Amino acid sequence: LLQNEDTIIDMRETIPRRHERDLHVRLASNPAVALLGPRQCGKTTLAKLALKDYPRVVYLDLENPTDAAKLQDPSAFLALHPDTLICLDEIQRVPEIFPILRGVIDRADRNQMFLLLGSASRELLQQSSESLAGRISYIELGPFLVDEISNGPVLPSDRESLDRLWVRGGFPRSFLATDEEVSVQWRRDFVQTFLERDVNTLGFKITPANLGRLWRMCAHLHGSLLNAAKLAGSLGVTSPTVRSYIDILENTFMLRALEPCETNLKKRMVKSPRIYLRDSGILHSLLGIESHEELLGHPTLGASYEGFVIENLIAHAPGYRPSFYRTAAGAEIDLVLQKGTRTFAFEIKASSTPAVQKGFWNAVEDLQPDDVCVVGPVHEAYPLANDVMVRPLKEALKILDP
Repeated sequence: LLQNEDTIIDMRETIPRRHERDLHVRLASNPAVALLGPRQCGKTTLAKLALKDYPRVVYLDLENPTDAAKLQDPSAFLALHPDTLICLDEIQRVPEIFPILRGVIDRADRNQMFLLLGSASRELLQQSSESLAGRISYIELGPFLVDEISNGPVLPSDRESLDRLWVRGGFPRSFLATDEEVSVQWRRDFVQTFLERDVNTLGFKITPANLGRLWRMCAHLHGSLLNAAKLAGSLGVTSPTVRSYIDILENTFMLRALEPCETNLKKRMVKSPRIYLRDSGILHSLLGIESHEELLGHPTLGASYEGFVIENLIAHAPGYRPSFYRTAAGAEIDLVLQKGTRTFAFEIKASSTPAVQKGFWNAVEDLQPDDVCVVGPVHEAYPLANDVMVRPLKEALKILDP
């Protein structure tokens, strides 16, 4: 599997991923595991590293015509490989195979049969959820996270690594690029390829120009409430069309629509979601920001840092429901994570001397979270007031550890 020169992995260029152990655990307890995430985020690299630990493996890249041709008769091909872990990369290209996989799984009645890699969300892979219900486990892998780059020999200081991750984003080829120019060009190419090829391969009939315009509008509105009617007016389309475009960007892991917090409090709550581009490097590319110095002087600095922190906190808290809290009276907190009776609240500031307003304290009083902190680019944690701590991002992540 790893000897083909086209797919060989340079171990020196890899950074340990937090889902590697989880992937083995899921395979051991499920017939099928789907590893989903945006293109170029490292799914194939992680899968191939993991597959080295299994004695019998078949890997097919369904974007490779030669590999795809082997599945012209899927039943016959799968019958040739009993007792084998079969990895199908870019599974969204052949959704019709899921009913066949179900039959194979039910006849074999064993775990560790299929590893499916996809660049579309679980919601887009409807056939898998319908045909493989109870037989498949899902893992979402995104670009590099703060706690992952801390384990990799990338830069001599945590501060430099964190700033690079924020500016370049976490896509491996962008983050690990030899210099800023290479990183910037990679992200430009990624955006162009996504618009001109990737969206169409998922079956969406939309012109790249329209989706690209909306994507750039969302970059300028990063961290703001979604106003579909206003976006529709700017694009010359209907509000439902805008919503469908937003869904495409969500289901391809490019955008997050963070929903407002649902509480039993008798408060008038904001009902629109906030929109964030999920990778800070792609955000900066769409805004024309090419360096840390440019970012520090850009009007979107605070919103950029907010989205960067939110993505890391959400990824660190699987099983928690993310939302933001905002009332008509002005009480507001950037991120609320809830699971069962547990509630954590985070206010995010891009300043090294973060200050909060009355609306923050009102929100804390409303929510009564188990823990609340202000996250900022500070060197060490310190108390703010009323048991609220200001913490650097890496310290804030520890709050969510089991």
